[in-house]
Amino acid sequence: MEGRRVVAVGAGLAGLGAAQRLRGHGSLRLLEAAARPGGRVHTRPFASGLVEMGAHWIHGPSPENPVFRLATRYGLLGPEAAREENQRAEAGGHPPLPSVTYGSSGRALSRQAVSEARDLFDALLASARAFRGAKDPPAPSVGQYLRAEIARRVPTLAGGDEDDRRLQLAILAACLKLECCISGTHSMDLVALEPFGEYVSLPGLDCTFPGGYSSLPDHILSALPEGTVLLSKPVRTIRWRGSFREEGDETQDFPVRVECEDGDAFLADHVIITVPLGFLKERHQDFFEPPLPERKAEAIRRLGFGTNNKIFLEFEQPFWEPQQQLLEAVWEDESPLKEPSADLEANWFKKLIGFVVLQPPEQHGHVLCGFISGKESEYMETLSDAVVLGTMTHVLRTLTGNPDLPAPRSVLRSRWHSAPYTRGSYSYVAVGSSGDDIDVLAQPLPEDPEDLRPLQLLFAGEATHRTFYSTTHGALLSGWREAERLNQLFGPGAGK
Repeated sequence: MEGRRVVAVGAGLAGLGAAQRLRGHGSLRLLEAAARPGGRVHTRPFASGLVEMGAHWIHGPSPENPVFRLATRYGLLGPEAAREENQRAEAGGHPPLPSVTYGSSGRALSRQAVSEARDLFDALLASARAFRGAKDPPAPSVGQYLRAEIARRVPTLAGGDEDDRRLQLAILAACLKLECCISGTHSMDLVALEPFGEYVSLPGLDCTFPGGYSSLPDHILSALPEGTVLLSKPVRTIRWRGSFREEGDETQDFPVRVECEDGDAFLADHVIITVPLGFLKERHQDFFEPPLPERKAEAIRRLGFGTNNKIFLEFEQPFWEPQQQLLEAVWEDESPLKEPSADLEANWFKKLIGFVVLQPPEQHGHVLCGFISGKESEYMETLSDAVVLGTMTHVLRTLTGNPDLPAPRSVLRSRWHSAPYTRGSYSYVAVGSSGDDIDVLAQPLPEDPEDLRPLQLLFAGEATHRTFYSTTHGALLSGWREAERLNQLFGPGAGK
């Protein structure tokens, strides 16, 4: 079986993970469209340090998390992350940071009002996870369920005072926006309720990479044989179920031919496709020849894939207190029970949930990282740096109530929706889809197990992991899974 040829499309964590486990048999090539490895892991210099354009934290850094295990083995994490109690903490995926919450009236909101509303929201969100497997969930989407529950409880909110109740609703609207960022969706009305509880959060306090998240893919890449990964090599078409021969070699034929945009072609027995679901949604019809079976195409159409972007702002001096790690924004006229404005031009910045303070300032400078999701986030990508910087200055002056707050000295933002080979950030289970669609997406082709040329196309990437979709550990595990599938086909000693 030594002559088996494997091509992986995409050198993100799924493609690199597959390569890691596949070394040692036949020839392996990873074709990456971008000029760098890592996919949606992308560290860049900004201000006096590094910032993460894509994946930010290891979610649930504990022994069950393969990203944490690799990062620990490679010595890429700080001493804090290695502490036993940090690994055991059940943080539900997103531990709270020391924060201040600003209202659009230009004042810091009462901590009590904020924590009451957040506690209610967290309780409702936890109850939304309990409908897994329910034959008849109370609503099709998480958003509709949460709004119905909020409406039911509003009369009892804030002890009946109208102003207090309005403020509680505004804070709940902000909680919904945060959940949109976490789920990578425009609205929680797009996220299916019944499968919502299938997603698994691992224990451990989220941590970051002191040397940048890209140190992980770089490390995996450096251990692969020279020439395995070809960068700036976008694929145009994958022809499968064929019989392709190399010029001058009549002895061997291959079932798959991978054609690149630059005219190069690679013949293979097996191709592992790790491209993002956003790319598949846009291109699957012309990317595969023959087209994918209808079941697979349907799963691609039904599953959700949204945008979550970041806006980094560098300041000469911090206007926030040293202990604050999160500055949250609440627009006090908003309510989850009111239809949000569809006027993106006038209101896009209101989807911003606030800013994380990058720590420590000695390493990063004085940098805030804002998070914004959905259509507003995609609209932000179309604006100039100057407009974004001006708008962020206006937002911060409004929230702090300080019209003289100095403008940031520089801005950098991600643009995941505009990225032609990504087309968004990560997947979610949309209304009308289920975890079964994730499994269908992960199913290799051809489907007939009796086929004489099995496993021509294998599928990996975060959107193919039923319980860890949207995460780097889901992506890595999916790459390992597909490598294992091939190792079993190749027989004993493969992948050693």
